[in-house]
This record gives sequence, structure tokens and C-alpha cells, in this order.
Amino acid sequence: MELNKKEYFKRQTTLSEIGEQGQELLQKAKVLVIGCGGLGSPVAIYLATSGVGTIHLVDFDMVSVSNLHRQVFYKIKDIQKAKVEILAKEMKKRTPFVKVSFTNCAVDKNSILELISSYDVVVDGTDNLQIKYLINDACVLAKKPLVYGSLYKFDGYVATFNVLNGDGDYTCNLRDAFPKIASDIPNCEEAGTMNPIVGIIALLQANEVIKLITKTGKLLTNQLLIYNVLENTQFKMKLKKNKSLIFSTIFKDSNYLDIHCSTQDSSLLISSEELKKRINDKNIEVVSVLNNVDTLLPFKVSQKIPYKNFDVNTFTPDFKKNYVIVCPKGITSYDVTLKLKDKFPSLNVFSLFEGIEKY
Repeated sequence: MELNKKEYFKRQTTLSEIGEQGQELLQKAKVLVIGCGGLGSPVAIYLATSGVGTIHLVDFDMVSVSNLHRQVFYKIKDIQKAKVEILAKEMKKRTPFVKVSFTNCAVDKNSILELISSYDVVVDGTDNLQIKYLINDACVLAKKPLVYGSLYKFDGYVATFNVLNGDGDYTCNLRDAFPKIASDIPNCEEAGTMNPIVGIIALLQANEVIKLITKTGKLLTNQLLIYNVLENTQFKMKLKKNKSLIFSTIFKDSNYLDIHCSTQDSSLLISSEELKKRINDKNIEVVSVLNNVDTLLPFKVSQKIPYKNFDVNTFTPDFKKNYVIVCPKGITSYDVTLKLKDKFPSLNVFSLFEGIEKY
């Protein structure tokens, strides 16, 4: 069925603040969405159906079971398929008026500047704090506006950073809110999250992009909106520009690697193939550190100790056993493995490489 563009966007162009002129600005805009999970996937869908003409998706991840409760544009049949590919298809199902492309790999320091160079607006839909700072710093260097979103338990955060002012300067960025990368903030796997706050923040991000492109309304610049889903409260934290920051130096000196996601010592890892061979070995002691102890696992485990409760000082190992620590992605399990090895150097302990999701 061939759709009429004027009819498709009629409800939007009826708004005098948007009109045909605003719709044309959306059609000409190029938006980069980095991260296609709980935040990025709704942002991409809503921007596509709002009329943004060119959208590029970036994500390295596959759809997993634990994604489905909040990443609502993915289905059971999509499990173990690339998120960017599935999301691009979902966008095209809904509108023929968007050009969609995607990159199925993670962003890094070597690729980020070239990646963002061709786009008018960058959207951060990632869940990794180090990568958020990488995106922010690159956008400052490349003079690109960044629509930021993040989540922590029942709170959501959204802001529009690095927008050109009328006086030729740029608005505040992430480092004006939080100058340094915190090392003790857990990701959503560790802290947990409810799905309504994910959707709320995603739609606020999409709203910021549309306002930015159409030059409509008041942007969340020089402030950080914090929304709490339990109390239905919101707070706008005012930000002040720190003009002493030299981003070329910051970018050069930072590696943007999460200590939990950096290169893992192969001597402390066990592959899925090896574990499958040894899973019934009486000398193997499998310990799950998933926070949700009711999660169905593909094999029996000897112990279930939620990562948030794990205390190496109260763990009593059997030195005759070989311990295998497991978690969804092999991140928190590796952290536990490092702690156990540091506490008990002679203990045979391994982390399941890439976690249960790749088992």
C-alpha cells in the first residue's frame, strides 16, 4: 500500500508550531541513535514515525530474554538476533518516509568522531557510563548536540547537551553535571529497573529531538531533568558551564573502558563449550550471581548468591572444587571471580565467558 505523506503527518502538521515547514525540517534531519535497548529503540521508532528523514542505529547487542520486559519493540522470536537489524525492520514497517541504516558493533574511542560527523543530532540510548562520557566528549569536540538519557532504578534522567547558543557558545554538557566518571554506579543488570520509567525517559528524549530539529518549545538545556516513577515527581537540576575543561586533552587521556568490561584475563575464564563438557563433573561448583534468584537457568547451580549481596569475606570455599561463577553477560561474574582470586589465590575459580546469554 502506498501511503500519502501529507495524510500520514496530518495530525502533526496541523499544529501551527510544526506546520509544513517544521515537517520539512524533520524530513531533512539526520539523527544518530547510539544504543538500541530500552531507551534507543522507542526513540528510533517515534522519530521515524514523526518524520525524521535519516536515522542511523548503532548497537552491538543481541536480543535476550531479559530485554523483553522493557524493550517492547522486540519479540520472543527475535531472541539471539541483532537488535539493530530487528529495529530497522520495525521502523520500516511503520513508515516509508525514513531512510534507516545501522552499524552492528560497539562504539569506541577510535570510531566515535567519524561516526557522529555526518549527523545533525546524536541520541544517547546506552547503559554504560564510560560510553556515555565517550559520546558526550566526542559531541563537544565535534560540536554536535546530544540528547542524553539514563536510568537508575526508579529514576530517569534526560537533558539536551551542547546546543549552540545565540552568542556563539554552547550549552552545558554531561561533565558540567558530573565532572568525573563515577566508579561505583551499578548498571541496570545489577541495580534493576522498571519498564515504565524506561519508556517515559525514551519519549522525553524523542520529544527533545523533535523540538531541537523544529526549533519549537523550550529545550532541556543547562539543566538535567530527574523523574521519579514511584512518586511521579520531577526535579530540574540547574547546570553551570565549566569553561576550564579542555576536551581535547580529556579525550586524548581517557580510555573510556569500564573496569568490569575491560580485557579479561583468559586464565580466569571458562567457555560455554568447556562448561558444557564439564557441567556434570562432581568437582565443578557452579555459583550464580544473578540478582534475581528466580531466573530460569540452562543448568543446575550449586549456589545462588545475588551479586548485590555478594561478600567475599563471608564466602567459604572448598579448595578441592573448581568454581565457575555465572551471570547474564559475564561481567559481574568476572568481577566476583577477580575478588575471589584476590582473596584466595590458590582457589580454582573461573567466570563463564560472555555469560549465560551466550551459553
